[in-house]
Parts: sequence; C-alpha cells; structure tokens
Amino acid sequence: MSTVAPGAGITQRQVRAGEIDFGILEAGEGPLALCLHGFPDTAHTWRHLLPRLAEAGFHAVAPFTRGYAPTSVPADGAYQIGALVADANNLHTALGADSSAVIIGHDWGAGTAYAAASTFPELWSKLVILAVPPATAVLSLLGGYDQMKRSWYMSVCASPQGEAVVAADDFAFLERLWRDWSPGYDPTPDMQDVRASLGKAEALTAALGYYRALFAPPADDTYAAAAAGAGGLAPQPTLYLHGAQDGCMGSELAEAAEPFLTSPGSRTVIVPDAGHFLQVEQPDTVNGLIIDHLRG
Repeated sequence: MSTVAPGAGITQRQVRAGEIDFGILEAGEGPLALCLHGFPDTAHTWRHLLPRLAEAGFHAVAPFTRGYAPTSVPADGAYQIGALVADANNLHTALGADSSAVIIGHDWGAGTAYAAASTFPELWSKLVILAVPPATAVLSLLGGYDQMKRSWYMSVCASPQGEAVVAADDFAFLERLWRDWSPGYDPTPDMQDVRASLGKAEALTAALGYYRALFAPPADDTYAAAAAGAGGLAPQPTLYLHGAQDGCMGSELAEAAEPFLTSPGSRTVIVPDAGHFLQVEQPDTVNGLIIDHLRG
C-alpha cells in the first residue's frame, strides 16, 4: 500500500527487486526516470525533482539504496559498485521499464548511474550525473592534495570505529559533513530523514559498508560482471552538474572532467551558489537543466 510522502504528488511504497525489498518514492507515469541518492542522504533529496519529472511525462522513482531504511539490508552483505549496478538493473525490471528509461545519480548514486549506463547501455537512454566526476575521470583527478584533504571522511567511514564516530551525538558527524559540503545551506530537514534512515545499527553499518567495499573489495566478487564497464565511457548523452561551492568534490574536478564527456549531446554545467547537495540547494536551476536535457 502506498503512503503519502513529503512533496506534492509523491507516494511511497515497497518494491521487491532481485533479493531486496526497496522503499521507493515515486511520482508520475511514463518512461522510468530512476534517481539514485548518495551519502549521507536519502531518497528524500529528490523531493523537488520527482514532481518535475512527473510533469515532464516520466515515471520518476527514487529508491532508498541497499541498506538505507526502509530498504532492507542485503543478506549477502555486498556493497561494491557491481552490487549497486545490479540493484539499478533489477529495479528497471521490477518497475516494468524499457530502453527509454533514464538514470540520474548523485554522489554514490552518480558512480552507480555511470557504471550502469556504461555496462548496460541497452537499458538506459540518457544519463545525468551530479557532484562526482565521470568514472573515467575519477582516478586521474582525485590524487591532488586539495581533493585528498576533502576526502578524509572516507577513511573514517571505512574504519572499524566508523559506526561509533558517525553515530555519536545524534549523528553530529554527518550534519557537519552536510554543512561543510554545502556552505550556507541548512540541512535540518535532510538530517531528520538521514537519522530516520540510518538510526538502526544495521542500516548505519550498511551505509558505511559502501566505503569498506571501496577500500577492500571482495576477492571473489560475484557482481564483477555488473560493473565491467565502470571504467569506460558511457555512450548516452550525459549531463554533468556540479556545485561551484562543493566542499566535498572541488569544482575544479568538474572543469577537468569535461573532456571525458565525449558522447553527442553531453555537457558539463557548474551551478553557481550551490555546494555538494545542489539538487536541494538550487532545485529550480538543477531541475530545469535536467528536464531540458531529458527532453532534448
């Protein structure tokens, strides 16, 4: 049964995809527009975009990704990029989508979206990436001192002490990340959603598992095939959006990443007066750019 979720015309329900029960927010009818969130946020950060996608004729769906409540914690404990791509593909099937589907991702969702579009181009017609350079550019761009300093939190999340540090003082660590990454933005409503999603120990461990899998990938990766194209160039027209004041991923990375967007119809836009969570900081600008790209 669906329940009303924050945002005009948005409903919330559970969908079984693969071996996981996903909580999803959705609006509208038409081709699937799958919106994938990152860390430390939830599907609610797409609350401004989902109604706009619905108005544009899409079935807009924002899942809580694996382990983020109300989505179930995966029994296999897998959080590597191939597992996340498999989830996107399974949702594509479960939601009855076809080759006209589009995929939109922010932060961890951006990496997932890029890998899914590259590995399974027959499923996704267009691609939108927010806040993280395309996969082909990441390794060559993240080695600078300034970006390494911004990325210190990843080691904390992957450490054995991660749960204790992140959960202390009612998740003050995550709220500080929000405020550092999106200067001047008040994350109070978003942090309420984050606390609700990650408040149970198993959900927080799942969210940190993404970083642990990044630093120590499994030796026998049953999801390797799903991420086979993660390092390649996505063939779809790609819109890459990056906040000019992003405190997590410097905007200089967006400028350097532009040469990697070689597919026809692709472009990079640096959004002024926005940080890392640009979709909630400048929703009118970001939503307009996304709708124009998908319609174009």
